[in-house]
Amino acid sequence: MMAKKPEDVITHAVNGMIPKNNLGRKVMKKLFVYAGTEHVHQAQQPEELTITY
Repeated sequence: MMAKKPEDVITHAVNGMIPKNNLGRKVMKKLFVYAGTEHVHQAQQPEELTITY
């Protein structure tokens, strides 16, 4: 799964930690996860996170 869609791993993990109600669904709509360093949120100065396991 990490090789094909690494962003889905993080999305699935976050989805498992939030409440299963209307608020949780609103939070998930605001979550944006990108696999690479290129994205549309450059003004926020995000940093790349390397996950080793």
